[in-house]
Amino acid sequence: MDGDARRRDGAGAAVTLGLLAAWAVHDLEEVVTVPRWTRTVAPGLRDRLPWVPDGVWRRLAATRRREFTAAVAVMAVLVAAAAADGYRTGGRSAAYRAALDGFGLHGAAHLAQAAVVRGYTPGSVTAPLVVVPFTLWARRELRRAGVPAPARPLDAVRGAALAAAATAGAHAAARRLTGGRGRPRRSGSVRRVLSRDRRDPPDRP
Repeated sequence: MDGDARRRDGAGAAVTLGLLAAWAVHDLEEVVTVPRWTRTVAPGLRDRLPWVPDGVWRRLAATRRREFTAAVAVMAVLVAAAAADGYRTGGRSAAYRAALDGFGLHGAAHLAQAAVVRGYTPGSVTAPLVVVPFTLWARRELRRAGVPAPARPLDAVRGAALAAAATAGAHAAARRLTGGRGRPRRSGSVRRVLSRDRRDPPDRP
């Protein structure tokens, strides 16, 4: 296919449907590692990172494998829809481009998390090996195909907002699908966190 024809047709399947493939590789790492990491590593980070709100640790400790896997399944539907719309439009779909930007920012967030904890966090292996390289490559291929792919702050904000909303929605749907309530059940790790709070009350002025 020559350059003019490529610009008319837009980006191909490797760029558009490739988003779903790259996302699947990345989230497979998370599905495999999140439950064990939240049980064995996350509790020890609380003392090292006192500035992180207690609610974050409680939500991490209460993460159940079944609920997390359901959330990943819901997210898979959303990413598949965005990738399919990207394929249908040759990469011109606003939903596809927002999902691509959100995916790249998600990878950058994983790298930041790993830097903060100074160690492994779920997703931090495939973030630099798959997520960030695929996003940069796909954006370059979009431009080569004549599809606008500007790197504007507003696009980054939209991508980040889409990723956050999709993640929150996927977890909310997963709680309903798995019979969870609005508040997660207290696991053993949560009980340890709460009991530590009771044993060590804050200093009074």
